[in-house]
Amino acid sequence: MIEDDDEIANFLGNFLSQYNISITNYESPILGLSALNIKKYDLVILDLSLPEIDGTEVCKLIRKKSQIPIIISSARSDIEDKSKCYAFGADDYIPKPYDPQELVLRINSILKRVNGQDETHIQIKKVFQYDDDKMEITKNYEVIHFTNAEYFILRYFIKKSGFSVTREELLTNVDSIKYESSLKSIDVLIGRIRTKIEENPKKPQYIISLRGIGYKLVNQ
Repeated sequence: MIEDDDEIANFLGNFLSQYNISITNYESPILGLSALNIKKYDLVILDLSLPEIDGTEVCKLIRKKSQIPIIISSARSDIEDKSKCYAFGADDYIPKPYDPQELVLRINSILKRVNGQDETHIQIKKVFQYDDDKMEITKNYEVIHFTNAEYFILRYFIKKSGFSVTREELLTNVDSIKYESSLKSIDVLIGRIRTKIEENPKKPQYIISLRGIGYKLVNQ
């Protein structure tokens, strides 16, 4: 993996290890390119916004020397970036933020195709799932009742499972919250959600507080 964000790199490395996928991360694209010349890897997960060399150019450089599968993992969603990456030989493009379980499925799919493996199944259990048609959220397939504001906050967390979410981000992206609401009101709403989903709201195991950042949902 070539990713200069320590938080994302550490999180993905720990998450993927649960599925026997071992990750070596290089914050520097130059070091990553050098490692590809001397070590054998099965696949590259490549960010685009990198120091020293832009990720699109890194993709091009990798493909000139190797047919190793490349998955682009980037917050850049501009169609020009996507076009360049695919033109330079990327195998897949997954825009951040994404559910890391989706990355597991994409890695598995690409490696099966490349290695000609028989189909295998990775069973991924999500604790929380949402249904916008029914306006319902389930925990282990049991419906939990929420107010509109609680529903859309938890829905946003589910969509960003495993990644940090700031209070400001919730104010901006959750329509059911008035933007002029205070950050304290966000904490109150999350406290109410915790009383409904946590066995012990004072020691939460699903919505985790990140000091100085915000929150993170553990959805497994």
